Amino acid sequence: MTLKIRIDDGVPPYEQIRAQICEQARSGALPVGYRLPTVRGLAETLGLAANTVAKAYRALEADGVIETRGRNGTVVAAAGSAVARELASAAQAYAARARRLGCSEEEATAAVGDALRAAYG
Repeated sequence: MTLKIRIDDGVPPYEQIRAQICEQARSGALPVGYRLPTVRGLAETLGLAANTVAKAYRALEADGVIETRGRNGTVVAAAGSAVARELASAAQAYAARARRLGCSEEEATAAVGDALRAAYG
């Protein structure tokens, strides 16, 4: 169990870091309590500015995915239920696919609304 981050072109690097850590935490690939690299350490590994990694970590902490424990570092926080993890994973996959297809946020949201209305009729 190790953190795996790959940065591609097209999506801002901080968003890629955020999304990949979130997905790995929600899927269980990074277990609760897993200690993440320091901001500087991960930035050096990825060849990015420390501020880019710090921005991703702040977003992840705000979302409750990770927590900072001072000198004890930053760790993966306790996750929600399996249903919540699965739902979050599906939503992330959908959002990434919609972005790759070139859809606007409004178009993607409208498509989800249509699908939910059809499913829950």
